Amino acid sequence: MNVVKSLASFRSWRKSRSGRVVFVPTMGALHHGHAALIRSARTLAGRKGSVVVSVFVNPTQFGPKEDFSSYPRPWRQDAAVCRASGADAVFMPSADEMYFSDRSVSVEESLLSFSLCGRSRPGHFCGVCTVVAKLFLLVQPTHAIFGEKDWKQLAIIRRMVRDLNFPVDVRGHPTVRDPDGLAASSRNAFLTASERAQAPLLHASLQAAALKKSPAGIAAHAKYLLSQIPHARVDYVEAVDAESLQPLKTRKLPGRLAAAVFFGGARLIDNIPLPPLP
Repeated sequence: MNVVKSLASFRSWRKSRSGRVVFVPTMGALHHGHAALIRSARTLAGRKGSVVVSVFVNPTQFGPKEDFSSYPRPWRQDAAVCRASGADAVFMPSADEMYFSDRSVSVEESLLSFSLCGRSRPGHFCGVCTVVAKLFLLVQPTHAIFGEKDWKQLAIIRRMVRDLNFPVDVRGHPTVRDPDGLAASSRNAFLTASERAQAPLLHASLQAAALKKSPAGIAAHAKYLLSQIPHARVDYVEAVDAESLQPLKTRKLPGRLAAAVFFGGARLIDNIPLPPLP
């Protein structure tokens, strides 16, 4: 496995590869959820293809009061996870390598970005779209895999690929969970023991609320259940159309029930599917 830190070195490596290239972009602090994505990429690439993982804590998607400086950066551990999961190359650039100091061009999605997490994280998805576009141009993947835990991000990347004609097949990977239902996340490391004990109630509440039939009833019941979790603070909970991310009006189209909840200083997100009803 190659660990590459400069754009020039990565471009040189990329020229040596042919066939299917499957890309898994990450911000590092890799866990068993990321490992599952990389293994899925390995299966998709096959023996003759290549799997590329990027490990880059992207500064442009963090707000001024968010945890950029404290975000974990265990580079050696991340490289070990990539190697064990079947990656052929890991791209670990610095911010100076990825961004010019006088940069003036960005990529912004103007419709899907302002719901759910977009309301409380202005500018976040502009940072996401910009860095993913840059990485797509550099890696030139045939396929890219994103986790469904951040469904909004997945929907926005799919829209960017569609609207800008990137020749990339974007695949979603089902959310990887611990045995108690908590979605795998780098931010789980910030939970205290008592917060970790309460955190699985996020997923359990969504599952219980999804038994309701109407989208409004689902969202209202989920909000109530989440509000009953000790020491938890609800950021949002909404039932949305799976593609447009607009409020789900009926159960005739695929939907997602999505929520963000603070447990102490850790903001956890989760979502589950709402299949259409006959």
